[in-house]
Amino acid sequence: MDIFPEERPVGSGFCGGEDAMEEAARIAERAGPELVDINYGCPVNKVVNKGAGACLLQDVDKMVRLTEKVVKAVKLPVTVKTRLGWSDQTKNIMEVAERLQDVGIQALSIHGRTRAQLYKGPADWTLIGEVKNNPRIHIPIFGNGDIDSPEKALEYRNRYGVDGLMIGRASIGAPWIFNQIEALLRHRRTPATANTGRPRGCRSRTL
Repeated sequence: MDIFPEERPVGSGFCGGEDAMEEAARIAERAGPELVDINYGCPVNKVVNKGAGACLLQDVDKMVRLTEKVVKAVKLPVTVKTRLGWSDQTKNIMEVAERLQDVGIQALSIHGRTRAQLYKGPADWTLIGEVKNNPRIHIPIFGNGDIDSPEKALEYRNRYGVDGLMIGRASIGAPWIFNQIEALLRHRRTPATANTGRPRGCRSRTL
């Protein structure tokens, strides 16, 4: 968990079940990040089957209880990443967003798929936009899912009004996408690239 100056700002992410969350948060805080992030979005079986990650979308009361414990356990800001819901029949992200905000999280990242979808099919940003535009919500809302180009990043940020974007798979093999997006958002242009697609003079960054 070493953090180097050139990497900052850094958030330390973790997931866990009933007995692990507070201790995980304290361990993450001791590493010296700027924030700690709870992952309630991971859909893989080895995580879900242990009652962690996206599994908590089936028990919002428990998710809220665990989150409140983490918020009280650390002095750093606590953020959360999650999904729209467990399945198409249980898209409960609006309730999740409001209740997690009420117990003190400082920002929420929403992946535009349910756990049942895993990473299949297009991400649905409609509910992400609805959460952002909910008058009860005052914390920053970040959108996640299918952002694989600078142009799409700009389009989705403007269309849904989110405060920021989270990118995962699109950075694998192309970590310079962050610099390209930043350049487009700030200057309305994409940085020059070499034959590999990597911006000249750009330092690689991974999530």
